[in-house]
Amino acid sequence: RPDLTLAVTGCLVNSRTDQLKQSFPHVDHFFKPGELPPWLERDKPEPALPRHPKVNTFVPIIQGCNNFCTYCIVPYRRGRERSRPLQEIVEEVEELVRRGAREVTLLGQNVDSYGHDLPDRPDLAHLLKELDAIDGLLRIRFLTNHPKDMSHGLIDTVASLDKVCEQICLPVQAGSNEVLKAMRRGYTVEYYLALTSEIKSKIPEIGLSTDIVVGFPSESEAQFQETLDLLAGVRFDTVHAAAYSPRPGTIASRKFADDILPAEKKERLDRLEQLQERIATEINARLRGKTVEVLAEGKKGDKWQGRTRSGKLVFFPGDGGYLGKLIKVRIEKTSPWSLQGTAK
Repeated sequence: RPDLTLAVTGCLVNSRTDQLKQSFPHVDHFFKPGELPPWLERDKPEPALPRHPKVNTFVPIIQGCNNFCTYCIVPYRRGRERSRPLQEIVEEVEELVRRGAREVTLLGQNVDSYGHDLPDRPDLAHLLKELDAIDGLLRIRFLTNHPKDMSHGLIDTVASLDKVCEQICLPVQAGSNEVLKAMRRGYTVEYYLALTSEIKSKIPEIGLSTDIVVGFPSESEAQFQETLDLLAGVRFDTVHAAAYSPRPGTIASRKFADDILPAEKKERLDRLEQLQERIATEINARLRGKTVEVLAEGKKGDKWQGRTRSGKLVFFPGDGGYLGKLIKVRIEKTSPWSLQGTAK
């Protein structure tokens, strides 16, 4: 495809695009997050919406981040937080639904900060209430959250709105207060545990997920064990874990030596993943024999696939026109990663 234009954006792209062009000569254009590619430059472009969106589609609501966690490049690449006007988002979701979308996931580096920079200061809870009223929209999700910025009001709103799914991604990153302080996360383990306890109390069917960084500079074995203890106590449905690696330009890359050996990072990551696999196996096994509501997103091979309200992946056979519909599925097999069943 010699006529194909290849463009790259995201946190990889900084102001030194000449270096990137030397490293990746096959890429035609590099442009920073939030900027327009050269061929779209105009005063105020209209959002480019897909003609035929997926059943489950994504809608950005806020760009950037004001939290300078020491390991993170996002504030330097994406800048300070900039919220989209509430009515603009509502109208975009209405149009996506008109074109076939049935579920939207609201996106932002920190969705809990949504609206603080807008004139009338709406918040995420306000936006969810507006979207909940859209005819034809079946489900709403949002990510990613920051524990220190998630409000009690938002938790109450998730618990009360029919279309907002019982799923929250709440990155903790570490289970040690010392490591959290070095990361500049802005909360303690005790605060985080109180927050997850409130969420589980008000939203009993919640599917909780989190992110973990393993092997942050100077993380001791005892501090890593605190992370394992937190996972065993909270019992997340899903954990996204990664070994720390220094990102040039971040505070951690300048201030901290990357002093945990790669083999030690891998060993810790393996232990964490083994623990989480056991937890997810036990959580999902409780659904065997139960009926769950699944939004059919498409077919994979000869089976339909979709997700429960709490975000669990479900496969089920069927020849019917299920696409975009809510289907009752009786769960017959479970694993840590997905569920299988039969449509009722």
